[in-house]
Amino acid sequence: MTKPTPNATHRAHPRHDLDDLLTHAVRLSIVATLADVDSAEFALVRDSVEITDPMLSKQVALLEQAGYVGVDKGRVGRRARTWLSLTPDGQAAYRRHIRALQAIAGLTLNDAD
Repeated sequence: MTKPTPNATHRAHPRHDLDDLLTHAVRLSIVATLADVDSAEFALVRDSVEITDPMLSKQVALLEQAGYVGVDKGRVGRRARTWLSLTPDGQAAYRRHIRALQAIAGLTLNDAD
């Protein structure tokens, strides 16, 4: 059996466009929660993704280190609050990852950008 030779029309398998950081279901869920909002309070993301505070903190730290999530701390009245937001790099990584998943599944993304 002969091995196919790559040519100009051959495209790499879409799995190569998957983001390793976003293959983790919790991190993907966090990023998806933040994808359509300017920012979200820590507790809202925690409750939406249905995880504990420590789990969210750990996953957000990894996403922040990668430059995908921004973390802003402040106060509302006397209570400390933390807001999370998706950075432009995080938004781009999320879109690439979703496109790759759709390509793997045989779907097409109708993206307006």
